[in-house]
Amino acid sequence: MSPASPSYHALIPAAGVGARMGASSPKQYLPVAGKPMLRHALDAFRASPLIAHTYVVVSADDPYIDAVAPAEGVTVLRCGGATRMESIRNGLRALQGSVDGEDWILVHDAARPGLDAELIRRLIVETGEHPAGGLLALPVVDTVKRGTPGALATVPRDNLWLAQTPQMFRYSLLCRALDAATDPAAVTDDASAVEALGLAPRLVEGHPRNLKVTLPVDIRIAEMYLAAFRHETNNELN
Repeated sequence: MSPASPSYHALIPAAGVGARMGASSPKQYLPVAGKPMLRHALDAFRASPLIAHTYVVVSADDPYIDAVAPAEGVTVLRCGGATRMESIRNGLRALQGSVDGEDWILVHDAARPGLDAELIRRLIVETGEHPAGGLLALPVVDTVKRGTPGALATVPRDNLWLAQTPQMFRYSLLCRALDAATDPAAVTDDASAVEALGLAPRLVEGHPRNLKVTLPVDIRIAEMYLAAFRHETNNELN
């Protein structure tokens, strides 16, 4: 009997408070195009036939998630930590025994409502069996400046990319990388933890609509992208 093929699982850390939004509730629950921001991400993974299951990590006393998470296809893990990295670590520990070490974990920001099943498919297909995993990213197209007191310099943009999510790694590798990360400030995303092991994840081109909502103005930008995406999808169906 041949061994079972590795499966793909989504893990969404959603225990943050979104302080820069200045809102009365965590930003992942703010409405974007008619539904909570987090629900967009959950629905994208549920719409993908490649994703076996989706897990969302929230704080133990989160009062919003029960009204947002769908009844099927999503498991809520109430083990969120003080930082994003801690929430992911706790979530991975909670998955122990439920996933295989060779299974793939797709970690996605709750505040990226522009994800869709096609971007998920692209990440999975183009990452393939790459031993270091892969992540969605966008090549830098603007001129980049580095400013310091009294000095300004242009940074060559060749080979510069803006990291997005999902970021996809084998369960065992991601656990090892995050356990080895002793400085949370140095780990700005999951890929940086894997890079610290001397590995180079594969860059897979994403899409501008998969932006991270950080400031209030970003909500309107996300809604414009979502409206344009719905219009394109409707035209393809007609």
